[in-house]
Amino acid sequence: MSTSATISTPKPDRARAPGKVILSGEHAVVYGAPALVAAVERYTEVWFTPVHRSGGLRTVFENLSQGQLYPLDVLKGFKQGLDQRFEQFMRGEMPVQQILQRPDDLAVYTMASLLQNLPVPGATATRHLPVPGQLHSRSDLPLGAGMGSSAAVIAATFVLYEHLLERPQTLQERFERVRFCERLQHGQGSSVDAAAVVFGGINRVQSGQISQPDLAKDHPLWSGDSWYWVLHGAPASSTGECVSAVRAQHGKDTQLWHAFETCTQALQSALETGTSPDEALRENQRLLEKIGVVPAAAQRFVQSVNDLGGAAKICGAGAVRGDHAGVVLVHLDSPDAMERLMADYPDRRWEKLRIASQGAQLSGEAG
Repeated sequence: MSTSATISTPKPDRARAPGKVILSGEHAVVYGAPALVAAVERYTEVWFTPVHRSGGLRTVFENLSQGQLYPLDVLKGFKQGLDQRFEQFMRGEMPVQQILQRPDDLAVYTMASLLQNLPVPGATATRHLPVPGQLHSRSDLPLGAGMGSSAAVIAATFVLYEHLLERPQTLQERFERVRFCERLQHGQGSSVDAAAVVFGGINRVQSGQISQPDLAKDHPLWSGDSWYWVLHGAPASSTGECVSAVRAQHGKDTQLWHAFETCTQALQSALETGTSPDEALRENQRLLEKIGVVPAAAQRFVQSVNDLGGAAKICGAGAVRGDHAGVVLVHLDSPDAMERLMADYPDRRWEKLRIASQGAQLSGEAG
């Protein structure tokens, strides 16, 4: 809850949440198999600036939209409208990509959801949210590329408004709320994305249950040594589209999802014992190609990593149309070999994989 003193603070409170990469188990996690996900040190940040004469909440989202004004007196109806659109999707009456009408809708829905579920007893004129103003966001995550940009903005918005409402939530409560809100983006509540942006670090997710693999503190994955992420362009198809297409073709193939589970178990075992993860990564990629979510151009890039003695795989939903697959995870021991490889792809953004140890938090608390 924001006090009048907070409202007048020149530098508004800010919250941020990390992105994520899926190490293994994308798609299969929908069918009860485990997934391994790592939070990455690339962040989405949100903050609120009061503007009492504005008459509503205006979004100011850098590199995402032109902004939108949401009148405060219709926020409840706005949330209900999106809930109804989700129910239409569940009944097969609407494609998942039409649930949200604007990129800004997800953050505003998140705020409205928290305000609806966390009423503040005895609120006064100076202790009342929402107030008119601007909800800002900026991100150094690539949007729509499988790095959890939507979950990050949800988690950061929750942390910000928990602070303004003076009603902090437990990590488990925040996890459940992020998962609930993100269903509008992907057609379901993504436990994988929610786990990464809320808890940080490396998590194993299975049937909504979260645990942490037992990696040595000096494991190269923590430091990013020999591990990289490469942005292979934003997919033309959304996560929701990919999930729906895979379900239609392979949803009942229990043997396939068991193979994914075996692969994820093998990767976790390799990470925990300090042995090579390469064969498990390659098998995961082969399975993803089998379900049809890896465009030919991405397959060629992965093969170029294999030819150098490394291993690579897409680490998101992938794509069922177009040439781009989102983010590719690369494990390659030689930094020089990685430099030479990426010299052949000068238009591709890439970095060492640096894991964020903390999930969503106020920006001033970030360590």
